[in-house]
Amino acid sequence: MKYSSIIRFIIVVGIAAILLMTVSCNRTENSPGWVYMPDMNYSRTYETYSKNPNFSDSLTMQAPVKGTIPREMIPYSYGRTFDEQVKAGKELVNPLPVTTENLQRGKIQYEIFCSNCHGMAGKGDGYLFTSGLFIAKPFDLTSDIVQAKPIGEIFHVTTVGSVSGLMGAHGSQINQADRWKIAMYVKNKLSTNL
Repeated sequence: MKYSSIIRFIIVVGIAAILLMTVSCNRTENSPGWVYMPDMNYSRTYETYSKNPNFSDSLTMQAPVKGTIPREMIPYSYGRTFDEQVKAGKELVNPLPVTTENLQRGKIQYEIFCSNCHGMAGKGDGYLFTSGLFIAKPFDLTSDIVQAKPIGEIFHVTTVGSVSGLMGAHGSQINQADRWKIAMYVKNKLSTNL
């Protein structure tokens, strides 16, 4: 008796499973079929560029409030001119101490962001120049001209790029502390070739 009831149970479950699979299928390829959890498939939020009845201009994506800045973003108040570069050199002071750890971090960041143009030793012989991909020779960062500049100028050029436009701005790619560490590395290690 038990054996036959187990077989009946298996047959009933099998038929129910086959019926469930058959009913849940859909013959149109453009439809996903039955949706069992609609909250997961159809978001109740407004998409970025969709119309939104909650705002007077009917736009979901709103401009930031005037005068506000993103969290943890410190506005940079110097422009990309020679006068602003000199001004930045006079006014900006490195807030970080010259330590082995900071110099090591500066070296790592220099190798990632600067060595492709300026070379590992800072002589302006990076891959982009030696391969011919970049026509103008980058500055030799070990030269007396660069080494005589205040650290604030090096930080400034790293942040907004060179006045000539040959070097692009790296302020959006490298955080502020790492830009100071790169400037620290250029001033303290590249000139001594350590």
